[in-house]
Amino acid sequence: MKINGNEIKPGNVIEHNGGLWVAVKCNAVKPGKGGAFNQVELKNLIDGTKLNERFRSSETVERVRLEQKDFQYLYEQDDALVFMDTETYEQLELQKDFVGDRAAFLQDGMMVTVEMHEEKPIGVTLPDQVVLQIAEADPVVKGQTAASSYKPAVLENGVRIMVPPFIESGEKVLVDTNEIAYIRRAD
Repeated sequence: MKINGNEIKPGNVIEHNGGLWVAVKCNAVKPGKGGAFNQVELKNLIDGTKLNERFRSSETVERVRLEQKDFQYLYEQDDALVFMDTETYEQLELQKDFVGDRAAFLQDGMMVTVEMHEEKPIGVTLPDQVVLQIAEADPVVKGQTAASSYKPAVLENGVRIMVPPFIESGEKVLVDTNEIAYIRRAD
């Protein structure tokens, strides 16, 4: 679907310079001289590179609609992660580095959303929060104030996070998978 350059909004996916880009920030500029333009910060969906581009209202760009499908995480095999389409039961293998740091948060049977463009996966979205057990946590240092101090801890998946002083080994905590940060104790 073609849209004008001044209609690009944050979150839009566009086809530009032969690649797929998501608009991160947009700023409408109306200079004293010359025509108005939209200053757009773009991020490449495939390799993550960033680009600043000016789009005039007279220019048109191709807006891309991504298909989102639900997949279930099955298992890890060498450097690949295996997912299953919950409707067709077809399996999809993605490289670990395609998912990135958040691959450590995948759990057996976890539902994820895979964004596809022309049947090719271009992104994986995990649940925003997961419950994990603290494998080890440093002991509390006497005299430390609870208000501002966090201590390092290691989750059962090997990821290091900072937790409040009252959290101990063996406790289950809720973790934000986007920020890789402690939220609260799990119920």
